[in-house]
Amino acid sequence: MAVDLLDARLIALLTAEPRLGVLECSRRLRVARGTVQARLNRLMASGVITGFGPQVDPAALGYPVTAFVTLQIRQVSGHDPVADRLALIPEVLEAHTITGTGDMLCRVVARSNADLQRVIDEIVGIEGVVRTSSVIALDTPVSYRVLPLVTAQAAAVGKGGQGKGHGKGHGKGQGKGQGKDLAKSSK
Repeated sequence: MAVDLLDARLIALLTAEPRLGVLECSRRLRVARGTVQARLNRLMASGVITGFGPQVDPAALGYPVTAFVTLQIRQVSGHDPVADRLALIPEVLEAHTITGTGDMLCRVVARSNADLQRVIDEIVGIEGVVRTSSVIALDTPVSYRVLPLVTAQAAAVGKGGQGKGHGKGHGKGQGKGQGKDLAKSSK
């Protein structure tokens, strides 16, 4: 779905201040409350906006270690049984099927490096997982973000294009500092 500049400004505003109500958004964007509500409904119905939940920092919960674990799985039963079992491990934040030498890539968190070993052992214990390899993240210079995609598509639509993105968004969060420029322009 193509988003225009008003959609992008609304998304940026709610990214910067997710607790704002429709009336306050309409005031800051200088459009009618009904326009904001209709835009939100359309963005949610099309899957562009997937939620308004809080962003939780695993490190603040006592899980300061982040690692990416590549899984090789037996191809007999496919990915679904493995994914179902991965979903039962709280430290597995997300899992993706991938191309390349591995079959799945998981982002996991742990309380320490020793605890990471426990999490990996739990993953290796899943029926269908043949082997894993992992890398530990040292820092996150660019957090998960999608607002730059929204902004780029809105700019392309504003110039008469259809936008470049064709994939479905996958996340709920934004990177640090996102939404500030567009949100400022909406005040």
